[in-house]
Amino acid sequence: MINEENLKKELASRILKNFTSKDKMSADDLVEDMQVDENFLKKLTLELIGKLNIEKMTNEEIAEEFIKMSAQFDNADEKVEDEVETPLKNFTASDKADVLIEALPYIQEFYGKTIVIKYGGNAMINDELKEKVMQDVALMKYVGMKVVIVHGGGPEITQFLKKVGKESSFVSGLRVTDEETVEIAEMVLDGKINSEIVTLLNRRGLRAVGLSGKDAGLIQAEKKLATVYEQGDKVKVDIGYVGKTKKVDTRILEDLISRDYVPVIAPIGVGDDGESYNINADYVAADIAGALHAEKLLLLTDTDGVYKNFEDKETFISTLKADDAREFIKEGIISGGMIPKVEACLRALNTGANKAHIIDGRLPHSIILELFTAAGIGTQVINA
Repeated sequence: MINEENLKKELASRILKNFTSKDKMSADDLVEDMQVDENFLKKLTLELIGKLNIEKMTNEEIAEEFIKMSAQFDNADEKVEDEVETPLKNFTASDKADVLIEALPYIQEFYGKTIVIKYGGNAMINDELKEKVMQDVALMKYVGMKVVIVHGGGPEITQFLKKVGKESSFVSGLRVTDEETVEIAEMVLDGKINSEIVTLLNRRGLRAVGLSGKDAGLIQAEKKLATVYEQGDKVKVDIGYVGKTKKVDTRILEDLISRDYVPVIAPIGVGDDGESYNINADYVAADIAGALHAEKLLLLTDTDGVYKNFEDKETFISTLKADDAREFIKEGIISGGMIPKVEACLRALNTGANKAHIIDGRLPHSIILELFTAAGIGTQVINA
């Protein structure tokens, strides 16, 4: 018995991928490939696929066909008791057309490319923003991008520690992490947050898989010492099971990506003796983006991006060269909590990623606004 809802989504997914494919698949070929009845295909109006030829269609025509297919997703979802959000469900037809016309060149450019998203900040806490992020990821997947998500979870860890009567203490911005604390951190990151993200993505028709950095030796870690100043001198302090990436073994990620899965990674690494280390999620995302030679690293934060003078909004920097970023850090122009964000971007570029972006996750649909519009919304960091 054919599951019509799943078949609709699979057929629509094929159409979306057909936008950017050099070899167009005809409706007849799709009938044969999917082993569906021709009348069933016509019933869903998916014979459209035979005419989706970018070279012969205007952007407006392509957008119009895309809108029709999005409507098919939406109509199918209305029949499902546990509603599944779809990529463009909350857009009006006019908004869809405007977005898609501007997005088309970027959809073509990023088709088949790997995008690593560091998911954190308010976008992880606010339910409405959380939904927007999941919709953005779904859209990215449906237009042929390879998506990898690395998530944080500091506030949730702090909250859970309070519940068990354990106070958090920090040294140079790093949480002092004893054996009990790292066990709680691993439980919250891997068991609670990671599982929730995977569930949200799976509900949108994606195939998401949750991973810890310990799985298949993905993130091999070593102890990270905190730097403190004592009487003007720098001193290294052991703060427990806080780690840094020693090596990224991408084989498990490459295997999952090749099978069209979305890996969702908790930033826990494994030491040489099997011990767990809690690692800054920005740096983990950067290391993974570099190791995968990702097209882009996107860091979702709670700020617009980088300013020369944060008090003067006219000094916003939309494109920041890596050499300038290093100078700005030395000169104190980039300071405080922005330093690890920019350092993560530089780290990704140094190890193989093409570009890195710091974007405001408090803005709905911030991911697709950064990816699919000429102006973007955040700060992109580039090598050139």
